[in-house]
Parts: sequence; C-alpha cells; structure tokens
Amino acid sequence: MSKVYIIHENSEWTVHLTNRLEELQVPYEEWHLDEGTVNLSEAPPEGIFYSRMSASSHTRDHRYAPELTSAVLAWLEHHDRKVFNGSNALRLELSKVLQYTALEAAGIKTPKTIAAVGKDQILKAAAVLGESSFITKHNRAGKGLGVQLFHSLEGLRSYVEGPDFEEPIDGITLIQQYIQAPEPYITRCEFVNGKFVYAVRVDTSEGFELCPADACQIGDLFCPVGETETVTAQPKFQILDHIEESIVEKFESFLTANEIKVAGIEFIRNAQGEIFTYDVNTNTNYNADAEKIAGKYGMLELAKVLKYALEETQTVKSK
Repeated sequence: MSKVYIIHENSEWTVHLTNRLEELQVPYEEWHLDEGTVNLSEAPPEGIFYSRMSASSHTRDHRYAPELTSAVLAWLEHHDRKVFNGSNALRLELSKVLQYTALEAAGIKTPKTIAAVGKDQILKAAAVLGESSFITKHNRAGKGLGVQLFHSLEGLRSYVEGPDFEEPIDGITLIQQYIQAPEPYITRCEFVNGKFVYAVRVDTSEGFELCPADACQIGDLFCPVGETETVTAQPKFQILDHIEESIVEKFESFLTANEIKVAGIEFIRNAQGEIFTYDVNTNTNYNADAEKIAGKYGMLELAKVLKYALEETQTVKSK
C-alpha cells in the first residue's frame, strides 16, 4: 500500500506530524535513519517521502544520519519518487555557508560572514572581518552550536585557545557580523509546500545578547518545538497578523529555486531597519502555544499537503 514515509532521526520532533497524519487518516511509516542500509539494486516503495533530517543529529549520537539520508534521497530521486525536502534541501540544512551563498544569489541579504578551518585561521578571520562585536557559530549547526558573542579579538583568542572551545563536526567555524537589534526579537517565517503559512515573532530578551541570530535555537529555552512554556506577560512566541509582502515573495522565490518545500526562515532587523537573514531551517518545528492562540497550525497544514500529494500519486497510478 502506498503511504507517506517520514525520514528523520528524532522521534520527539516528529510525533507532532504523525499525530496530524493519524487525525487525517493518512497511512504513514517512519524511517529513523540513525543507521541502516540502502539497496541500490532494488526500487524504493511507492509513496510520498518527506525528509526531516537535522543538522544537529550528531548531538544525539546519530553522527552519520545525514550521510545515510543523503544516500537514501539520491536513491529515491533516481527512481522518480515524490520527495519533499530532497537532496538540495539537505545540502542547505547541513551547511550555513551554502545557505548564505544561496540566499545572496536570490538577492537576500545575510550578515557578513567568514568561514574558517583551524584555530589560527579563526583568529585571522575575525581580524579581517573588522567588526567591534562579532559571533562564532558552527557551519553544520542547529541548537546554537558554537554560538559565542565577542567584543574583542583578545576574548576570541581566550575562547579558541581555552578548554571551552567547541570543535565543529565538519571543522568549519563561522565568524559573523553581530547584528544589534533595537528591540530584542527576531522573526521566523514558516513555509509549507513552498508557500507562506505565518510569521512568528520570537522574544530574545533572555539570552539575546548571546547571539541574536540564533536566539531561538540556543538550548531548550529558545526551541520553538516546546509544547509547554512558562506563562509570562509577554509570550516568547507570537504569531504575527502581518508581515511585508516583499519579504514573503523573496523567501518563496528562494525556496522554489532551491527545491525546498518545508522550511522556517529567520531574520533580524538592525537599528536602521535593514533586514539580515541568517538561518534556513528545513527541519522546522512549531510552537503549540502560539499556534493555539492564533488558530494556525503548521503541522496540520503540512499533513494536509502530504495527504493531497499521496492521493494525487495514487490517482495517477490507477490510470
């Protein structure tokens, strides 16, 4: 029987989607690719395939899950299976360098960034960047990996040469311009099937100084996947009633050009109102409390899209 196949390595992030698929009575199967095989001599099963592979898989002891997923996606695409977030989406998920070059190619401004391999090269890159304040982050990231804020080269040197330095899984450290926002928040735009669903304002007042660019990904406190949240006067996540149409159009064009169907794209404004886009998350999650207040549900929209794609495929096969 044809079904929806969900490719991932973290069931905690996937259960919200499978609940929606069950609600819509969509047959599905999970492929948890922390390990496995790919038989290139056989054809894949019929169905719809959706990849939720994460750049931070190695932090859950799934070091080679992205590499295995890359092999699986190549196999599926060779056999012309319908894949949501295929090989190119995975490439961008695993490299901020690729994200930034693709965003710039689409006319979307990103923070000034230098990629470096080697501790001496990290220090040299910071000197070349020439910013009074700057951040470091990992190229293959997620979860705020390697994110540190510095106000001097001396501070960076102490970190790089000290015991707390975090070695990136791919060896690439990014040295990036620090964007000072006039208000402590960033904006995350959610897209399903390449189309805008909603934007969410993320309050970064707690830990904002650490890194405005990755504030909603630093540890569980800032992770949008959280189902429960401490009630405060100002919710950390608020779905917005309006966002500039020009921003949405640019992001949708970028997603189409890069064959990405599902994503959360984050940006920040500086004091002059300039927009800097700094993250494309193809393994996007949604905040349940914010969605309940707004009456908009990302995983439900995604489940509907997958259901329609499955039904469409079955219709074609029956002809």
